[in-house]
Amino acid sequence: MGFIFFLLFLIVIVGSIAIYYIYVFNKLMDFKSKMEQAESIIDEGLRNKFDLIRKMDAVLESLLKQDKSFFKDITRLEKENFTNFDFDRKLVEYENIINQLKQDYPEIKDDKEYRKMDNDFRDINEKLVAAKAYYNKYTNKSNEVARKFPGNIIAKLHDVDIKPFFDGKNMQDDIIDDFKL
Repeated sequence: MGFIFFLLFLIVIVGSIAIYYIYVFNKLMDFKSKMEQAESIIDEGLRNKFDLIRKMDAVLESLLKQDKSFFKDITRLEKENFTNFDFDRKLVEYENIINQLKQDYPEIKDDKEYRKMDNDFRDINEKLVAAKAYYNKYTNKSNEVARKFPGNIIAKLHDVDIKPFFDGKNMQDDIIDDFKL
């Protein structure tokens, strides 16, 4: 009789461990899926933003009647291999140029095509901000599970690594001044 209780107890313990293992694994895979979904939205948003900046360059050139490109080296970005974070930083530099031109030449705001592009820019930026926040939220959740016991063991077994947030900072390294504007 004691052996049967011991065997039953062992089955309950092993079953509980298996259920917990499956639960944590599914949680990690869910977080990974959500991060990949956000990355896809960020990729698309950055491509749309890049295309819009290229179109806006031509519009600004014709509106301001100048024969120069305001966004030097923008075609070089197509050929370079950037991370999404670095690409985003580059596009923010170009966006700052657009904002400066908007202040320096207020008459461009009267152009219908420019206003439409400016609205499209705002829409893209809203989507990007939301996707980055979503990505960072699930990166944080995944990292929490992958750092705590016994989730860290399950994460190691399935090659789930600690991921950096979208801003590119690695909180695990010794660099304390890696904040970039």
